[in-house]
Amino acid sequence: MGKGDGGLTTSQDQDTLQVAAAALLVEAALMDETFDDRERATIEQLLTERFELSAGEVTALLDEAKSEVEQSSQLFGFTRIVADSFDNDQRVELVGMLWQVAYADGELHDFEASLLRRLAGLLHVSDYDSGRARQAARAKLVQQDE
Repeated sequence: MGKGDGGLTTSQDQDTLQVAAAALLVEAALMDETFDDRERATIEQLLTERFELSAGEVTALLDEAKSEVEQSSQLFGFTRIVADSFDNDQRVELVGMLWQVAYADGELHDFEASLLRRLAGLLHVSDYDSGRARQAARAKLVQQDE
């Protein structure tokens, strides 16, 4: 799948989408009540690859996303932006990114698994596609550990 902007037409819309996607990744990292260096590094790498950002841009985006998560108790706004802006393949890709963050610390906590199932539903990603994305995330983790 190409990187593309998911059909967005303005840079402000693209910025909003990037913050929403990053906020969902941060929320996944925070579900076990820790946000460790491995999770942060995973999110930074995923955002760099997905949105083709520089290190400085990723740091600024991640800081803004963390601030948004701290100020909001509603995931629906973030998921709505992504669901409305990404096509199905891009939403499945994001769910895969979420699974990678959930597995970044080496274990999947019940709260993380529950959140990701809920997010997949809100993003209109099928259980089948979410399951495939989860398996791919686990496979990447195993490869990194070898």
